Amino acid sequence: MQKKLTLRLDDELIAVAKAQAAGAGKSLSRLVAEYFDAIKKSQREPMTRMTPTVARMRGSWKAANVDERDYHAYLEEKYLGKGGQSGK
Repeated sequence: MQKKLTLRLDDELIAVAKAQAAGAGKSLSRLVAEYFDAIKKSQREPMTRMTPTVARMRGSWKAANVDERDYHAYLEEKYLGKGGQSGK
């Protein structure tokens, strides 16, 4: 069952919200409902805190042509150098 909800927001925020909804081809009510539904769903899933840097990078390796061996080779080069000896 759906009920009416009244929100009090700044005029500028209302204009931005209406433009966002129109751009998405949705009503403002639908946009707000989807937002709160997303919050509800995220609360069901285990929360893992990420730093802002990690959050920006999330999923960036999916399209990359890199496998685990490449990553290990990179780490060896970075920390052990070409000769495999640290500090040279």
